[in-house]
Order: sequence, then structure tokens, then C-alpha cells
Amino acid sequence: MLKSSVLFNPLCLFLLGATCVLGFAPFYLYPLSLISLASLCYVWRQCDSPKQAALAGFFYGLGLFCLGIYWIYISLHDFGHMPAWMAALATLLLCGFMALFPALVGWLSLKVTQSQSTQLLMAVPVWWALADWTRSWIFTGFPWLSIGYSQVPASPLAGFMPILGVYGVTLITVAIACAMAYCLRPAQQALKLKKQLIYAMLSVTLLGTLLQQVEWTSPQSTPIKVALLQGNIAQDLKWSPDMVEHTLVRYLHMAEASDARLIVMPETALPMLSSNLPEAYRLRLQALAKKNNGAVLVGVIEHEHDQYFNSMLNVAGADSEVYRKSHLVPFGEFIPLKAVFAWIYRDWLNMPLSDLSRGSFAPQPMLIAGQKVAINICYEDVFGEEIVRQLPAATLLVNASNDAWYGQSIAADQHLQFSQARAMETGRTVLRATNTGATAMIDRHGRVLAQAPHFSVSTLSVMAQGYSGSTPYVRFANSLVLLLCLLGLLLIFVPNFLASRAKTK
Repeated sequence: MLKSSVLFNPLCLFLLGATCVLGFAPFYLYPLSLISLASLCYVWRQCDSPKQAALAGFFYGLGLFCLGIYWIYISLHDFGHMPAWMAALATLLLCGFMALFPALVGWLSLKVTQSQSTQLLMAVPVWWALADWTRSWIFTGFPWLSIGYSQVPASPLAGFMPILGVYGVTLITVAIACAMAYCLRPAQQALKLKKQLIYAMLSVTLLGTLLQQVEWTSPQSTPIKVALLQGNIAQDLKWSPDMVEHTLVRYLHMAEASDARLIVMPETALPMLSSNLPEAYRLRLQALAKKNNGAVLVGVIEHEHDQYFNSMLNVAGADSEVYRKSHLVPFGEFIPLKAVFAWIYRDWLNMPLSDLSRGSFAPQPMLIAGQKVAINICYEDVFGEEIVRQLPAATLLVNASNDAWYGQSIAADQHLQFSQARAMETGRTVLRATNTGATAMIDRHGRVLAQAPHFSVSTLSVMAQGYSGSTPYVRFANSLVLLLCLLGLLLIFVPNFLASRAKTK
């Protein structure tokens, strides 16, 4: 019966997964993600076996990731100069690997519940939240398109972000989707449970709305003027020797035109080693920082003891403070299993700075203009549990990025949405300085207050308010959601275990 169902058609499942992407930036149509997930849960509820559920989850995952991270191809082919067939294959293989996680959710959910609909209501959200969390650390982590992000910032469910973080919002989102799917059963079936589920969904939605009104943190000192520099240097020209002087001059003129106390350049804004930075250039930046009674944060590569670091320098005095990126991108910033994969870089891929070293895992905020500024670089702000390492000491969060690697795709907007989630989790203003976009200021409620146009030479001048205090997520990181998942698993496994013991007696 199920195999002939329209919804179980692989193409239909693929399209349902693709529809889920519309909840993420730049679309922000969060109800569509809920409807998409509810449709998948409806299919899983009809599955006769864990294998069927796994296949349904896999095709759904393919649609989600093929549409959601297609820009990996742009990075590999357009800028990494990998042959088109190989870049397409590598992108498809990554999407296939990511699709294994929804497949595993379906398989595990039916395996442990024996297709009992009421237990599926609990099993699917728990396994999905654990799957998204696992993606954040397995093979160094790739948590792109974790379901919780689809509700940021406008959905009532985003109100749980300061308490449970993005994986907690994943748990709640998928739970509501499962409840919606259960309520699609024929009208007279389990009417009492349907009413209870509807009341629960309304209650959770109302609670999320009320939580969005809570001020978890309080203003620290007075707002400071900040300039976020977007140099718009084309990625295919960025590391060309002929462009170095042009790039240095552009960023120097942009910085010197500002009277902001905090001036932030993007990741690797200056395409050279910090040790090769002309002394006259460094002195002009130091003079500017002194004149504005603040600091200039410069993105540059450092070389020390035969190691290279992706760094942000605080050019404010003779002894510059530095933040070094610690969470590196596999294959982009370091080569995992170098003995196995080094040939790809030698023969097929042209990636500059593909063998960097990690910075400290316990960085400290920089004291700038009366604010304690916690810096992270590019991809690092996808990991909320790492951002809170500098909290609650930090009063402002700064992200320096270069998403020019992904061309005119949706990647930069997706990255912006992840920063919106970090603002909500931490109760902090987030400042983003990028090469080509999205350069923006985000308030502690996840709202984008100011943004520079993509692919333009822009200086975004804003007044940024620092905040002190802790949200529950800052205190406990992912511990609370993992505890909820553990409780959910106990509620599933313990009754099943007791029932199986009773049958054997």
C-alpha cells in the first residue's frame, strides 16, 4: 500500500526536502519547513518497516541538501578550479552523506517503536535533534541546515533559542511537525489524543512567543560606533600578486575615512602574511586607532614557528592582540588524512591556505572601547557551543568572514541566519564584517538592524550596544537539549524493555 502512495515516490520526497530549504535564509518562510517535515513524518507513520523509513528519509535528505548546499560546487569548481565532473561528484557525495542522517532518523524511529504512532511522536524529534547535534562534531562538524535554524528569527519557536539553543529548537520544531502529521489521521481516529496534541502545539507556540519578550541580558555601558568594512575583492583575484597593493590601499582608505572606535575588516582582508605587512601601513592603522580612541581589527594570515594561522589582529599599539581561528574547515583550511587526500590538492584543486594550524581553544575577549569583544572567524559561528566559551565575559560578538568562495549563491544569507541564531542564544549584539556580504549588525533578538548591499564596496557604520549577563544557553550550552533527548529515549526504551520482559515470563 505504502509503495504506491504518492508521497512515498522518491521524486516527491526529494521535492519535500527541497521545500524545507525555504524556511532558511534568504527565504525565511518558516511555516513551509514545518509543513515539509510534517509531510515526511506522515510518510514515516505509514511505513511498514525501518528500511522503508530509511529510504524515505534518504530521498528527503537529498532534496534538503542538494538544494541547500549546492554552492559547494561553486567553491570547488569556480574558485577551486576542480574539473566540473569531479566538483559535481564531490558535491553530490557530500549531499548523499548528509542525507544519511534523516535516513538514520527514520530507520531508528521505526526500529525502536515498532511503528507505534504514539511512540513515533517522541522518537522522531529526539533522533532528529541528536542527528543534527551529531553533524555538528562528526568529522570536525558540518551542521549546515540544522532544522532549528529554519525558525530563526521570526517563528515563535525561536523564543526557545536562548534556553535550548538551535538543537533544542530542532527538537521542538520536529515534535510539532510530528504532531501535525498525527492530526492528519482520519477524523474519528484517536480524537482525544488529537485534541491534546493541538492544545500542546498551541501552548508551545504561545510559550515561545512569550519567551521572545524576555530580556535575558542587560545593556553594558553606552553604545559604541563601529565601522564594518566590506572591500568586495573578487575571490578569483584576491590572492593574485597584482591585486595586493590595490587591496591594501582600498582597506586603508576605507578605514581612514571612518571615525568609529571599532573598525573591523573581513577575514583575510589583507592577502599577505602579517610579518610582510609594510611598517608604514601598520603605523597608519595604529595612528588611526589612537586617533579614534579604539581599535582596528585586521584579517590576515600569521606565520609563526613553521605554522600558519587564520587570524584577526587588533592593531592598536606596538604589541597587537591576536585571535587565531581554532575550528578549521576540513579540505578548505586543513587536509584531513593528508597521506590519503593530499593528491586531490596536488592534481585537482587549487585552494590557497589549505593547510593551516589551529589557534587556542580557550580564547579571551579583547577589551576595546570599553567593551569586551569576542571574535570568531567565518565558519566558527556555526558552532554555538564554541561561541559561548568567551561568555559571559564578552559584551559584543564579532564575526569576520569571506563567503566570496560561494559566488552569488544563498550561502552568505544562510551564514547570516546562523549569526542571527548566535545572537539569540547569547543575548548579544553580533557584528559581521565580510568581503562580499552579508556584512551586518544583528541585535540580541536576532533581528538584522543594518546590512550592506552584497557585492559592493561598503562601510557599514552602526552604533553597537554591548550586553552583560547570561542566557540559560550560555550557562549550559547543549547540555539541556541533550538531557531532554536522554529523557525522551528513556521514555521510549524503558516501557519497551519492561513489555518485552513481561512477554518472556
